[in-house]
Amino acid sequence: MTRSSASHADAVDRFPPASIEVLPEDIRARLLAVQEKSGFVPNVFLKLARRPDEFRAFFAYHDALMLRENGLSKGEKEMIVVATSGANSCLYCVVAHGAILRIYEKNPLIADQLATNWRKAQITPRQRAMLDFAMTVALRSHEIGEADFEALRAHGFSDEDAWDIGAIAAFFALSNRMANLAGILPNPEFYLMGRVPKQKS
Repeated sequence: MTRSSASHADAVDRFPPASIEVLPEDIRARLLAVQEKSGFVPNVFLKLARRPDEFRAFFAYHDALMLRENGLSKGEKEMIVVATSGANSCLYCVVAHGAILRIYEKNPLIADQLATNWRKAQITPRQRAMLDFAMTVALRSHEIGEADFEALRAHGFSDEDAWDIGAIAAFFALSNRMANLAGILPNPEFYLMGRVPKQKS
C-alpha cells in the first residue's frame, strides 16, 4: 500500500458514520425519509450525524439556501455546487450533486462539463456569468468588487440573486472541506443517476 492510499484509508476510517438506530428522533426521521425517497442514505448524512447539533445547523442552512424559491432555478443552484466543488477537488459533492444536476436539467453531460471546465460547458451566457461570480466567491472572495455585481446585473440578476449565488458557493466551500476532512466517499448509486433510465420496480 502506498503512502497516499494508506493516508486515504486512515481518513475514511477516522470518523465512522453514525448508526441510524441510535440517532436523535428528528435526525433519524430525516434520514429514513431520504432513504424512502431515494432508496439509500447519502453518506454525507451519516458522517455529519455523528454530531447532531452540527448536523441540524448544517442542513438548516443548506435547506434555507437550496430549497427556497428565488431568482435561481433548482438546476442553476446545482450548477454552482458542481462547478465550485470541482474547483475545490471535492469528490463527494461533484458526484452527489452532479447526479442531482443531471436529473434537474435532464442532461447526462452537464455535470461532467461543469466539474471539469465550466468555461467550456454548454450553458447559457447568463449561467456563465452566474458561475463566474460563484467561482470568485469560492476561490478569491477577497477580489469581489462592484464590477462583479455589474456583470451579474447585465444578465438580469439582482443584488439579492448575487447574495444567493455567493452564499451557495460559500456554503459548499465549507461542505467541500468537511467532506475532504472526513473522507466522505460518494454512494455508488450516485454515479448512474441521471445517466441511464431509472429502473422501474
